[in-house]
Amino acid sequence: MIAIKWMLLITVILFSCSAYTSQPSILLAKVYDEEKHNDISAYLVSEKFDGVRAIWTGTQFVTRKGNIINAPHWFTASLPNTWLDGELWTKREHFAALSGIVRTKIPNNKDWQAVTYKIFDMPDKTLVFSERYKNYSQLVTHINQPHIQAVKQRRFKNNKQLSDYFNNITAQGAEGVMLHLADAKHKSGLSGALLKLKPYLDAEAVVIAHLPGKGKYTGMLGALRVKSASGLLFSIGTGFSDAQRQNPPAIGSTVTYRFHGLTKNGLPRFASFLRVRESI
Repeated sequence: MIAIKWMLLITVILFSCSAYTSQPSILLAKVYDEEKHNDISAYLVSEKFDGVRAIWTGTQFVTRKGNIINAPHWFTASLPNTWLDGELWTKREHFAALSGIVRTKIPNNKDWQAVTYKIFDMPDKTLVFSERYKNYSQLVTHINQPHIQAVKQRRFKNNKQLSDYFNNITAQGAEGVMLHLADAKHKSGLSGALLKLKPYLDAEAVVIAHLPGKGKYTGMLGALRVKSASGLLFSIGTGFSDAQRQNPPAIGSTVTYRFHGLTKNGLPRFASFLRVRESI
């Protein structure tokens, strides 16, 4: 019994602070640039949720502009007296409906049953993000409510791993990814401590060669060597199914690929195979 009381006391101390009473000073993301941000191992990476940014002040939800979000009492009853940052969210590619739910002055309980609060930060200017991640994860475990969720953070060793993760979740409808500098303390405003990477554009290129695969792709396609309409040569190594790697697009065929902007050399960033353009 004594041990339980001490655990509860520690929890209260850890997660209590004064609540925000005006427009919150929040961390805003810059755009990820592969040329500038090449040490991916320094970041914790998570899915970017296409929801409504919601700051829990300790007593209520407010938007990034400080406007009150009227959530049902049952939705917020388990939240602590501390500042949390997160996203009110329902599911991928459902922003319009969600926006209508959370912006209604008199909340509809039935509609709010579909909403979750995705916590991605527990701001504390004395702690680096990796420590804040541990804190908000522990908090969500303690709350133990299905509609209050901790955003999972991942580490990647290089841009290739980041690219694979990005391509995988955006193909499933995710908005993109967020990159938190793990050793950065919290500060308000636009900062390189938080980066965002959103989905690709698309374009076409002609296949000029098949590059062999390695490891689990030995004996199959590793990447396509392609030539763009402007004459640029580059490789596409992600986005293929195993069947496509075993029977790749023919040399001379035109493929559509997705990408996220261009490098300073004009090459597509994070090029990923989308489909073969069929002849009419």
